[in-house]
Amino acid sequence: MIGLKHAELTETIIGIFFDVYNELGHGFLESVYQEASGIALTEARISVQQQVPIKVWFRGRRIGDFRADMLGDGKVLLELKAARGVDIAYEKQLLNYLRATDVEVGLLLNFGVKPEFRRFAFENQRKEIRVDPRKSAANKGCA
Repeated sequence: MIGLKHAELTETIIGIFFDVYNELGHGFLESVYQEASGIALTEARISVQQQVPIKVWFRGRRIGDFRADMLGDGKVLLELKAARGVDIAYEKQLLNYLRATDVEVGLLLNFGVKPEFRRFAFENQRKEIRVDPRKSAANKGCA
């Protein structure tokens, strides 16, 4: 994980994810894994916020409110699932959360039949909103 943003923190969180999974196994609701993960992360001296509010803006207007499951040390969004497998919809959900915040790294942690995780990065400089319609992909080539 050398060279990755927040590599040490994400490596620690992933280790804690496997610890929680190994202790609880699969079959519980996401809320159980969230509580257990919060305890384990706090014990590892990682500050944790749960149910982190995310506002979605469009052309200066708030159009949506969501909640990410957890935020570790103010740097890594954590989205927890308890599903059979990692669905692309879960990945897109986390990418949208990253897009809507100034957080650049996210982990999708699935406490399913087998433990799975995905790491995502979305640099803030790539999140700039285009307000000039001439720069919009939909209006490409307009002058």
